[in-house]
Amino acid sequence: MSYFFQLVVSGIVVGSIYALSALGFVLIYKSSRVLNIAHGQIIAAGAFITYALTVQAGIPIYISFPISMIITFFLAMSVERVFLRRLIGEPIISVIMVTIGLMSILDGLIYLTPFGTENFSFPQFLPTTPLTVGGVSISWTQLVGVIITFTMIAGFSWFFKKSTIGISMRAVSDDQLASMSIGISVPRVFGLAWAMAGLSAAAAGGIIGNITGLNFDTLHAFGIVVFPVVILGGLDSILGAVVAGIIMGLIQQFASGYLDGNWGLNGTAEVMPYVILLIILLFKPHGLFGIHEIERV
Repeated sequence: MSYFFQLVVSGIVVGSIYALSALGFVLIYKSSRVLNIAHGQIIAAGAFITYALTVQAGIPIYISFPISMIITFFLAMSVERVFLRRLIGEPIISVIMVTIGLMSILDGLIYLTPFGTENFSFPQFLPTTPLTVGGVSISWTQLVGVIITFTMIAGFSWFFKKSTIGISMRAVSDDQLASMSIGISVPRVFGLAWAMAGLSAAAAGGIIGNITGLNFDTLHAFGIVVFPVVILGGLDSILGAVVAGIIMGLIQQFASGYLDGNWGLNGTAEVMPYVILLIILLFKPHGLFGIHEIERV
């Protein structure tokens, strides 16, 4: 039984990281109906900025972590301002193709640095002895990562539901022309959405880097790995990203622990989430919490 609960804890840890990584997709889509294919590269950039500030600049990680989030906030805002601002009102496919090109550009820039080809790790700053309760253990790094993840997700949920700016961003997502007619600045909303996505990406990158180490291929792959989470939860739902992230994390851990571990199979942890995704989408095409919009004809 302790083995089962250990898999549950591991699934929640992995799922919370997926949820935080998927949050960047949701934030941008929720306000602009755009999928940012370059989100994985922004996650990697946030992680390496944290590492550079911590190791090379000698700043304590509890200070460098929020600083890197602020830097990535403005980095993502700059990306939107330079590459995407002129595409407001253009077909969505054009914007998505620009993010694909942006992904290639960021890949090339990071590969020109040592961060693109080498492995790194953060210095140890938490106790190394795991916290164990009832035979189930969790490392302090994982525990802190889960706490930060759910704190940020709760903050973003409150922001969209209660704050004036958050409500304005939701209004822009529903109807850009109507929003402009009541004085909402659509370009400002788009820039803020990208900036907030950068904020969550930097947090995700820092947490992933502390748990698994810093490897560019692993970090930017999260932009694709979490895509099933985004689809399953619903492209415009923060709650959906959380629930779908936990579901995917649990499926992976159970598949790895039971199917691979006991049945002698291989690779089921990578395959099973997509199988479950296809089954659920047969009954819920817009995801678990996605909004089914009916347009007038």
